[in-house]
Parts: sequence; structure tokens; C-alpha cells
Amino acid sequence: MQSPPFDDRDGFIWYNGAMLPWRDAKLHVLSHGLHYASCVFEGERVYNGRIFKLHEHSERLHRSAELLGFKVPYSVEEIDRISKEVVAKNTVENGYVRPVAWRGSEMMAISAQQTKIHVAIAAWSWPSYFSKEAKERGLRLQISKWQRPAPNTAPTASKAAGLYMICTVSKHAAEQAGFDDAMMLDYRGLIAEATGANIFLVMNGELHTPTPDCFLNGITRLTVIDLAKKRGIKVVERHIKPEELAKAQEVFLTGSAAEVTPVGSIDNYTFTVGAVTKQLMQDYSDLVRKA
Repeated sequence: MQSPPFDDRDGFIWYNGAMLPWRDAKLHVLSHGLHYASCVFEGERVYNGRIFKLHEHSERLHRSAELLGFKVPYSVEEIDRISKEVVAKNTVENGYVRPVAWRGSEMMAISAQQTKIHVAIAAWSWPSYFSKEAKERGLRLQISKWQRPAPNTAPTASKAAGLYMICTVSKHAAEQAGFDDAMMLDYRGLIAEATGANIFLVMNGELHTPTPDCFLNGITRLTVIDLAKKRGIKVVERHIKPEELAKAQEVFLTGSAAEVTPVGSIDNYTFTVGAVTKQLMQDYSDLVRKA
């Protein structure tokens, strides 16, 4: 059954200080954030009515805005409080939260010094990002032709809307070719991440993951690293060449939406949904539901 479009749902969205009926949360077509990508956002999971790592996400929203040269007009603590109110107002037990901040329509040009900063927070019930079947067999990934930009060409440490354009293009191309998602290389041709999740390789019992020097150092990524270390699993953060996929026994993705999801293949490289991946999937599931 197809889910309803996101502009035509029951519920409430907090928008610039007011809790509005869902369908009334609108912006003008000449908003700067739409035309010039001056927009940052977060994605957070709700488990048993509670938002996992809420404060860390709210802090990152502020940092992302600062990297784009504007200030979120609500404190981290206010964003925390409002996010909880939105979840409660929409009676979301298990789902997703989307805070977003963007430049408004007071100016329409590259320069937008006088624009108002708008903030909205929505929450909705949402199942697993990938299907149960895909998670059981492991995702099929295609290596994208698009690469993550160098950190001196874009604010790569921010969760900024513009950085996801090539992710959408890459994921669409992968899906059209029969894959579940795409893996992106960075500007040097090294392994970076999937379109919306970080990546880990299990190599002879060790966990290897790319150094996040030109893509987002995910909150779920850091959580899983901590879980692995508590299990006594050695974690190696380094630059990883794509040909090293041949040495990996297991591969998995991490992200607020993806959670911990195994990968069965990347192009012609194949992997097992093995013991390390299954253990960290279970550890993560246990953690988020008791947080």
C-alpha cells in the first residue's frame, strides 16, 4: 500500500514557533533554501516514543547551519524540547523526526544576508528504511559514478541539503539498474559512504571504516564504533581503496534511517551476513530501545 504524500497527511508540524495542522505548513516558491540549497536538516529515529540521541542531533543542526553561514534562531535545548512535543502531538511511538532550517524569501539572489531563518520540525511513524527481505539477504549496492566532493569545495561536515543532490541521482540510477542503493567514492577515488549511510567492512575480525574527512561523521556511525569497542572488536579508521572490498568478509551500513543494515554485494564483490554484523545489529537494537 502506497503511503500518503508528505504534503497531504493528518497530524501537526511545528513551524516558526507554532504547532500547525500538517497541511498548513507551507513555504513560498521563492524561498532561498529551495533555489540555492541554503538549508540544513536532521534525521532522527523514535523508539518507544523517545528520540534516540536527540541532543547530539540538535547540536549538529546548529553546527551545520553555522557552516552554511547562518544561525538557527532556537537554542539546542529549545530544539530538543520542541522535538519531543512534536513526537507527542503526533503520537509517534516508532518513527522519524525531521528538523529543518532554511533561508526564507526576503531576498532572491546569491547573496541572502537579510533573509529570515525558518525552522520546522515534523515527526511521523516510519518502518525500516530497507525492506525485511533486503536486510536478511544483505543489500545490493552499485558503485556510483558521482563522488563525494573535497572538503575545500563544499561544507562536507554539515548535514546540508545541497550535499544530497548527488545521493538522490546515485540512488535513482542504482534502483533503475536493480540495486538497493549506491556506494559513493570520494574525490580521491576512495570508499566514502552509501547515499545516506556510513559504511563498515569486516576484515579478519576487525572493523574497518573510511576516515570521515569529506563526508558526514554519522551519529549512528560513532555509536556503532563504541558498541564494537565494548565487544573488544578492533576498529580501524583509514582511507580504503575500492579494490580492498575483495578482502572483506562482511560489509554493513549505519545511519539513523538505515540503523545497522548488512550488505550482500557491491557490484561484483560479495559478502556474507556474518557474525560481527549480526552481533552489532542486535547490540544497536538493544541500545536504542532502552535509551
